[in-house]
Amino acid sequence: MGVSSTTPHLLRAARGEVVDRPPVWMMRQAGRYMKAYRDLREKYPSFRDRSEIPEVAIEVSLQPWRAFQPDGVILFSDIVTPLPGLGIEMDIAEGKGPIIYSPIRTQEQIDRLRPLEPEADLPFIKTILQALRQEVGDKSTVLGFVGAPWTLAAYAVEGKGSKTYSIIKNMAFSDPTTLHQLLAKLADAIAVYMRYQIDCGAQVVQMFDSWAGQLSPQDYDIFALPYQQRVFQQVKQTHPDTPLILLVSGSAGVLERMAISGADVVTVDWAVDMAEARARLGKHVKVQGNLDPGVLFGSKQFIRDRILDTVRKAGNWGHILNLGHGVLPETPEENVAFFFETAKQLDAAGVRG
Repeated sequence: MGVSSTTPHLLRAARGEVVDRPPVWMMRQAGRYMKAYRDLREKYPSFRDRSEIPEVAIEVSLQPWRAFQPDGVILFSDIVTPLPGLGIEMDIAEGKGPIIYSPIRTQEQIDRLRPLEPEADLPFIKTILQALRQEVGDKSTVLGFVGAPWTLAAYAVEGKGSKTYSIIKNMAFSDPTTLHQLLAKLADAIAVYMRYQIDCGAQVVQMFDSWAGQLSPQDYDIFALPYQQRVFQQVKQTHPDTPLILLVSGSAGVLERMAISGADVVTVDWAVDMAEARARLGKHVKVQGNLDPGVLFGSKQFIRDRILDTVRKAGNWGHILNLGHGVLPETPEENVAFFFETAKQLDAAGVRG
C-alpha cells in the first residue's frame, strides 16, 4: 500500500496532490442545525462546557462525522477559547457569541497579558484532538481551529461582537502603537496554540480572521495581513508540512492579499465567482469554500447544480469543497446529507473541465 492510499483525502488535496474528487466538509458542521446537537445543548447549556469538557466536545465534533462522513472533522471550539490563558476572561453567550468581561483598552492591560502555555491553560485540547484522530483514523482529516490576531483583538477591545467596530477602529486610527502591541502578543500566542494543536493531532489548521473583511484594503495591510503572516511564519518554521487554511469573512476585496499571508489554502466566500477567484489568486494557491450557505435551502437539483458549478470552476487541483461560511442553524439536515452525498459521488472524469 502506497502512502497516498492511506493518507486521507482532504490532507492530500491540501498538500497539493491530485485527488479523484474534491474533499468536502462544512464550517460549523457541528452545531444547531443538527437535532443531536440541540439535544446535547439542553444537557450542557454552557458553550464553554460543550467545548471544554473533553467527552462532550468529542461527542459534538463527531456528530457530523457519524451522520455524514465528511472528509474533515474539525475540533469543536471557539476562536476566543485561548484568551483566558492570556489573562483575558470571557464567556460565550448562547446565540450572541463571546463576551469579554474587562475589554482591553489600555497599555497597562496589554502589559499585564501573559504568554500562552497551552499544556497548562488548555489541557482539554490534547484529549479532544487525540480522541478525534483515533476515532476517524485515516478515513478523515482532523482539523484544528484558531482565531486570527485582528479578530481576537477586535473581540478583546470591543468586549463583544460589533456591527461597526468603532472601538477597535478608534484605537487603530488614533493610537495604533498600542494596538500593534496587542496584535503582536496575540499573534505569538496564536502561533504557540496552532503548533500545540498540530502536536496534539490536528493534521490541518484553519485560522479564522472573521472580522478582517471589515477593514479597508490599506488598513488590512497594516492591522491584519502582517499578523496573519507572523502566525503562519512561526508555525511553518516548526511544522512546515502541515497545511494551513485562512478564512476572512467578506473577503472578495482582499483575496490577493490572502494569497500572500502564508496560508496554503484560501477560503473563498460566495460574493466572488470561483473561476474569478482562481484567476485572481493564481495557479499555486489552493482554495476552499465558495458555496452560499443559503444554497442548502434550495431544491436537491439546485444544490447539485451549484456544487457542480463550483467544482468545475475550481478545476481538478487544490480545491476543498465547502460553504463560503458556516452552515446556517435553520438548514434542513436532509439537505446537508444530500450535499455530502453529492460531493462524494463526484469524480475527476464526471465533472472536471
